Amino acid sequence: MGITVNGTDVDLPDDPRVSLLDLLREKLHLSGTKKGCDQGACGACTVLVDGQRILSCLALAVQYEGRSVTTIEGVGADGALHPLQQAFIEHDGFQCGYCTPGQICSAIGMIEELRRGVPSHITGDLHATSIPYSRDELRERMSGNLCRCGAHNGIIDAIAETYRANPQPEAAE
Repeated sequence: MGITVNGTDVDLPDDPRVSLLDLLREKLHLSGTKKGCDQGACGACTVLVDGQRILSCLALAVQYEGRSVTTIEGVGADGALHPLQQAFIEHDGFQCGYCTPGQICSAIGMIEELRRGVPSHITGDLHATSIPYSRDELRERMSGNLCRCGAHNGIIDAIAETYRANPQPEAAE
C-alpha cells in the first residue's frame, strides 16, 4: 500500500527514514513544496494531508500510508487556480514567491480549522462553536509560515477575501 499524492497513488519509499518532503521533491519531482529550514520552523514545506496542514519536512513518508496528500500542484481543479491562488495574485501576496506554496496550503488548512471552530492561541472563547475571523486571528493562525520579503499584508488580505467570499466549508464531491 502507498499514499495518494494529488489524486495519484504512489508507492512508499523502501527507506522508512525518507521524509514526506523528500519523497515529494526528489522522487515525485513536485518542486512546489519548498525545503526551507528543514526543521519545521518556516512553513515553506506545508502540505495538506486529508485536508489538514502539516510540515512535510518533519513527517516521515511511511507515516502517511493510506492517506491523501495535497501539494500546491494539486490545490486547483481542472487546470484552474484555487480561489486562494487567484486572491494571492490579486492582493500581491508574494514577492519572491518562495514561501507562497506553503502559505497557500497552510491557509487552505487554516480556513477549514476556523470553520470547524478550532481555537487559536488568541481565541477569546475556547468553547465557542463559531469563531469570528479577524486580521489578528488570521495572523496568529498563519504565524508558522514565514515570509522574508514582507508580503504579510497581501497574504492576510488574500486569505480574508477568500474566506469572506466562501464562509462555509467547500462541498464534498
